[in-house]
Amino acid sequence: MSERFGEFVEVRRHGFVAELVLDRPKAMNAVSSAMAVSVGEACASLALDAGARVVVVSSSASRAFCVGADLKERNSFSDAELLRQRPVTRGAYGGVLELPMPVIAAVHGFALGGGFELALACDLIVADETAVVGLPEVSVGVIPGGGGTQLLPRRVGAARAAELIFSARRVEAREALEMGLVDQVVGVGGDREAALELAGRIAANSPVGLRAAKRALRVGYGLDLRAGLEVEDAAWRSVAFSGDRAEGVAAFNEKRAPQWPGE
Repeated sequence: MSERFGEFVEVRRHGFVAELVLDRPKAMNAVSSAMAVSVGEACASLALDAGARVVVVSSSASRAFCVGADLKERNSFSDAELLRQRPVTRGAYGGVLELPMPVIAAVHGFALGGGFELALACDLIVADETAVVGLPEVSVGVIPGGGGTQLLPRRVGAARAAELIFSARRVEAREALEMGLVDQVVGVGGDREAALELAGRIAANSPVGLRAAKRALRVGYGLDLRAGLEVEDAAWRSVAFSGDRAEGVAAFNEKRAPQWPGE
């Protein structure tokens, strides 16, 4: 089962896993205004979908996950048009970042600029050996504007993020894994399959627990320990009296697979 969001985004269903496919292969998924709108709309729909326990963001382009902003389109913009596009662009990156369930990026080929920022907005990044990632925006006179200056240091630390952003350099898969830019590297062409397999394992767990755990991780990160523990406690309270908690404990004691009510 699948659903189209505009011309350039498709959402496919794999049981409790939803796959958001970037589908502008002729342009290696360069993010045009139309594509940004579609990504934002797809994410808004998925955010409200109780049947989607995990999301995988993948690419239909053979050579790239996403090469970032559509610079051909940008080159035709007036200053006023560029300013009007900004909320549209933020809606795409923010849509992925704000998804309440775990999100995994399946990356192959180029994931540059806004393309890498889409991956950084995910919780986990699975890459194949062809992956090349980077934030080269300063080389064209701008800065990472899809969350890169904030998300990258949260992954690899402030100094390493500064070196990567200031130098605009590209990083190949194995070095990216060593640096923590991606979380797993698999053989050529295996990123989507590996990401869907990981998503399936995650989706076997409580959807209520998964969303609460993600909320605690996201909100608590960067706070001092005392404040972070309060965030964790609030997330615990939101699941402690849920149907999922009751089912999980019962299933454990009855030595059977849980049937999560999702509430």
